[in-house]
Amino acid sequence: MASLFTKIVQGDIPSHKIAETNQFLAFLDVFPLAKGHVLVIPKKETDSIFDIEDQEYKDLWAFAKKTAKAIEKSIPCKKVGVAVIGLEVPHAHIHLIPLQSVEDINFSRPKLKLESAELVEIAERIRSKF
Repeated sequence: MASLFTKIVQGDIPSHKIAETNQFLAFLDVFPLAKGHVLVIPKKETDSIFDIEDQEYKDLWAFAKKTAKAIEKSIPCKKVGVAVIGLEVPHAHIHLIPLQSVEDINFSRPKLKLESAELVEIAERIRSKF
């Protein structure tokens, strides 16, 4: 069965896309820890990030770096934090989270509840800096 992220890649589930290539997709987390929290995924469904072939793995991180730089330019933050957890969805993904403090990347905290219009505006701001 296709993962939630595969359904997003296929367009079966809508998302707030930031950037896309033939191999990768970056989109807003709809249950973010901070405004501007982005998920970066390979389009090819792979459960563990460490099972990705070496070149694709390097390219994924290069794509994540470009995405993080766009976040830094568009969302006020001290840094963009990175997390790879992989327990929530069986599809490799990288969390990019704008940080003001280390607490902003605490996954046990309650998630933000943002209105759709705000998600659209955040995605447009980040996309404009990609």
